[in-house]
Amino acid sequence: MKVDTLLHARWVIPVEPENVVYENHSLVINHGRIIDLLPTTEANQQYHATTVENLTQHALIPGLINSHTHAPMVLMRGIADDLPLHEWLEQHIWPLEKKWVSEEFVSDGSNLAIAEMLRGGTTCFNDMYFFPEITARQAIKHGMRASIGLILIDFPTAWAENRDAYIAKGLALHESLRHEPLITTPFAPHAPYTVSDDPLQKVLRYAQQLAVPIHIHLHETEFEVQQQLAQTGQTPLQRLEGLGLLAPNLIAVHMTQLSEADIALVAKYGVNIVHCPESNLKLASGFCPVNACLNAGINVALGTDGAASNNDLDMLGEMRTAALLGKGVAKDASAVNAMTVLKMATINGAKALGLEKICGSLEVGKFADVVAINLEHLETLPLYHPISHIVYASSRHQVTDVWVAGKQLLKQRHLTTFNESELKIKAAQWQQRLSAFS
Repeated sequence: MKVDTLLHARWVIPVEPENVVYENHSLVINHGRIIDLLPTTEANQQYHATTVENLTQHALIPGLINSHTHAPMVLMRGIADDLPLHEWLEQHIWPLEKKWVSEEFVSDGSNLAIAEMLRGGTTCFNDMYFFPEITARQAIKHGMRASIGLILIDFPTAWAENRDAYIAKGLALHESLRHEPLITTPFAPHAPYTVSDDPLQKVLRYAQQLAVPIHIHLHETEFEVQQQLAQTGQTPLQRLEGLGLLAPNLIAVHMTQLSEADIALVAKYGVNIVHCPESNLKLASGFCPVNACLNAGINVALGTDGAASNNDLDMLGEMRTAALLGKGVAKDASAVNAMTVLKMATINGAKALGLEKICGSLEVGKFADVVAINLEHLETLPLYHPISHIVYASSRHQVTDVWVAGKQLLKQRHLTTFNESELKIKAAQWQQRLSAFS
């Protein structure tokens, strides 16, 4: 049988079923999808491919899913470091955004972020930022899968003058993108402290009508929770419950301030959590009790947050941090193990975004979103357990090749749809502009 691509690998880690590692197996890709997964000797007998890759030192894993980020903010990487969240946001980031955020800023930032994510093995990202149509355009141009948030906030910005304008623009963007195979469009109200009840209720109605998720920062800091209690007599979670937003289509980001009652509430409604350990650590926001959430049956995905508060978009690094932090918080060395965090970075992210039928694991019928990691580096030898090594020992620099829907976007560490020199020039130009202002 003639097919598009054969990927022969030393190891294939499908994620589903979990804790399975196939040795000397091949992925067969045709028309962008995985059509077979079988021993390499059999693949060579049964298939003839236009493109054949012999990845004899590599593990193939599903493309990593960055379930929460603000892609264009990569242009603010390293600005106003070592500050608490609200000071960092209100005194530094928001003034910079007011001055500089534009279509050009979002286009150049999205390009740099997409390039960085691809080089780190991320094939899908869930974004929340202004001018979402520009980020969507760049993702489509470069073949990246993306969940583009329809941003909503109470105050005016360069993208929209009021709450109604945010919603109207979001609905128009959803309509314009609904046939794009790589793009989905959840609503993205920023946070309970920046979005009031009426627009949240409108978002809920539209999300139900359009069958799309709602992506929101929630219980990120103790200050946020205490402020809401003082103003409304309710925690942010309780307020969202009263508004009817707690549901399986809600993607709750950060969730560092959770009591046992909060965890039970989240589990009751089937809410998804996105854990952003490195950003939370850097901003000293608190610790999401990941192990307790997983034990309660909650779907927990993984995200980097924006590079302005991380300061990278490295999902392999995020997995290692999530595993180590999860053990420390749970006081249990067996908690949040390597397989668990690999699922958080792949299939759990797909489930949170409503994409589990098309990506998140290497299964026949799903799109070929695939990452090859070279495990023959000195830093990952000797090798006993590939899954453990990917989480605890490997780095993003060992990602050699990336495919999204069967299209190769990274080939032997080279980006196939970008001019890397141009990316560097644009980054330097923005550094000059922002440095002068900040």
